[in-house]
Amino acid sequence: MRKRSLFALGSGVVAAGAATLAYASLVERNMFTLRRFDVPVLEPDAEPLRILHLSDLHMMPDQRRKQDWVAALGGLDPDLVIVTGDNMANPASVPGVLRALEPLLHVPGAFVFGSNDYRGPRLRNPFAYLVRPSSEYEEDQLKRPNLPTEDLRAALVDAGWADLNNARTVLKAGGRSIELAGVDDPHINRDDYESVAGPISPGADVHLGVTHTPASRVLNATAADGFELLLAGHTHGGQVCVPFFGALTTNCDLPLNMAKGLHRWPASDAWLHVSAGLGTHPTAPVRLACRPEASVLTLIPR
Repeated sequence: MRKRSLFALGSGVVAAGAATLAYASLVERNMFTLRRFDVPVLEPDAEPLRILHLSDLHMMPDQRRKQDWVAALGGLDPDLVIVTGDNMANPASVPGVLRALEPLLHVPGAFVFGSNDYRGPRLRNPFAYLVRPSSEYEEDQLKRPNLPTEDLRAALVDAGWADLNNARTVLKAGGRSIELAGVDDPHINRDDYESVAGPISPGADVHLGVTHTPASRVLNATAADGFELLLAGHTHGGQVCVPFFGALTTNCDLPLNMAKGLHRWPASDAWLHVSAGLGTHPTAPVRLACRPEASVLTLIPR
């Protein structure tokens, strides 16, 4: 009887694990969700400003459902669109990314790239990122396939969006002057904040810092320069989370309790919004207790 009970228990555990994996891979990773946050950074009596924050599409060419969901966000009529990288997951991804973004390209926008906008995926242990940051096992970058980075960059710039990869600019959106400073992906050491560093312009109405990976060295420097709102992605919100606990990793030095959502950046007046993103790495197509998401950030008076 004891052997039979142990066998039944083991079978139950296996069945529960299989059901959880099926839910995470077939259901939750396709449960696209829109988050909304109010961010008090504007001057008193200022009209609200709406920012649509997209990140980590990790687009495969055949992901039409994801493309349609993102395209439908054009109906939100945002004032500004910010995309924080990792758009591609395949050398043939650019048409799918542009199909998703096309209804938004008439809106003022800006972007930075992530590591997966430069090099494609390769097969690896899908749960290795739970043990150590993926940068530690991506020393073989040159072995990974090139992605059409410049094709995507050219398409977004031609549409009028600002390329913020180690760049700083001012643009008009929602009748306001928006100052933006961004870096290329810190995860693969392409960031050069020193090239864009400096105090915020007092002539701008809003000041935004943009990065793919929310690395503390970049966030600390951007906040110290006076940028009120910092935007990032990369973490996937933890991707595989424990209910009522949260993320097990952020894949960088960001604290676990900041893996997604809106938070005050420590020892500063800046707000940080980390998007859990809309996709997954192709070799780890699961999400658990962490739905794929886009966010509308409504900037309001302090």
